[in-house]
Amino acid sequence: MLQIKELELIQFRNYHQQKWAFQDRIVCIGGLNGVGKTNLLDAIYYLGFSKSYFSRTDAQNVQHGQLGMRLSGNYLLQKESNNITCILRENNRKELTVNNELIKKMSDHVGKFPCVMIAPDDVELISGSGEGRRKMIDTILSQTDREYLVQLMDYTKVLQQRNSLFKQAENNTIDQELLEVFNNQLIKAGNYIFNSRTIFLKDFIPSVISLYTAIAGKSDELGLEYQSELTSNSFETLLKNSFQKDLILQRTTKGIHRDELSILLNQFAFKSEASQGQRKSLLFALKLAEWDFLAKKIGYGPILLLDDVFEKLDEKRMYQLLERVCSDHYGQVFITDTHVDRLQKQLKQTGQSFQLIEL
Repeated sequence: MLQIKELELIQFRNYHQQKWAFQDRIVCIGGLNGVGKTNLLDAIYYLGFSKSYFSRTDAQNVQHGQLGMRLSGNYLLQKESNNITCILRENNRKELTVNNELIKKMSDHVGKFPCVMIAPDDVELISGSGEGRRKMIDTILSQTDREYLVQLMDYTKVLQQRNSLFKQAENNTIDQELLEVFNNQLIKAGNYIFNSRTIFLKDFIPSVISLYTAIAGKSDELGLEYQSELTSNSFETLLKNSFQKDLILQRTTKGIHRDELSILLNQFAFKSEASQGQRKSLLFALKLAEWDFLAKKIGYGPILLLDDVFEKLDEKRMYQLLERVCSDHYGQVFITDTHVDRLQKQLKQTGQSFQLIEL
C-alpha cells in the first residue's frame, strides 16, 4: 500500500511555508475557494510526477515574489519509509531526490509513487477534443511501461522535426533523405505506441463501461471505441499517401497523434447528448478504471486525489460515490470540498474513519 504521511511546502503557490501530517487513510480538506485546497493536492501530484497536474510551467508554481520552491513528502510504500524532495532553484533548475539520491532522469521516477487526480476541469476529457483523451491514455501507459514513455518522447521529438522540415521546404522541394530518416523513426515509435494503446484499451474500455453502469445505476448504452488510421493501414503507407498534403499544409497529417477515443451515448456523440450527471459518472468511471489498471500493473494502489468533484451533485449520488472511493479497495484518498459540514455528514455515513483539515 502507498500512503503519504507528511507533506511540507515552501514557496509553492499560495503557501510560504506549511507542513501537514496525515494520520488517516481518508483525508478531507475543507475551506473556501482560494485558500489552497487544490494547491495541496497538486503538490502531492507534483512529487509523484515531478510536474503539476495542471498546465503550468515549473516557474509558475513558485510563490509570487520568490525565486524558488521546495516540496517534500514522506511516503510509506509497502511498509517502508521513502522521502521525496523536489526543489526548483533560482535558475529554474529542478532537482528531484528520493531518499537523498538524485534522480537523473525524471522519466525514471514516473510510476514509482503514483496518484490519480480528479478535478472539475477534467470534464474536458469528455467534452473536449481528442487531445485530452490521448494525453490520459499516454499518462496511464507511461507509468506502467518505461519503453512506452521513451517511444512517446521520441515520437513527439521526431514529429516536431518532420513538421519543421516541411515548413522549411522551398518551391515544394524537400530533403528526401532527411525525410526518410524522420519517417523511419516516426514509424518505429508510432507502431509501438499504437500496439500498446490497442492492447491497453481492449481491457480498459470494458472496465470503464462496467464502472459507469455501477456509478450511474444503468448502462445508458455507453459506447467507447479506439479510432486510429493505423488499424486499417500501415504507418508507412499513410505517410507515403499523405506526402503531398503534408507538403501543402506544412505539417504531418497522419499518425498516432491523430488517434481518438470515441465516446457514444445511445449511438450519438456523448458530449452532445449527456446530462451533467452522466458526464460526472463517466469522468469517475474513467478515473477509477485508471486507478484499477495502475494498481494491477504496479502492484499497489495509487493515491486518489479528488478535488472539489462533488459540487452540484445531489446527496444520493454524492454518497454513492463516496462510499465507493472510500472503501478499503482504493487505499489513501484525499478529498477537497468547500462544504465541510456536508462532506463530514456524508463521510460519517460510510462508516470510515477520516481526518479533517480546515484551511
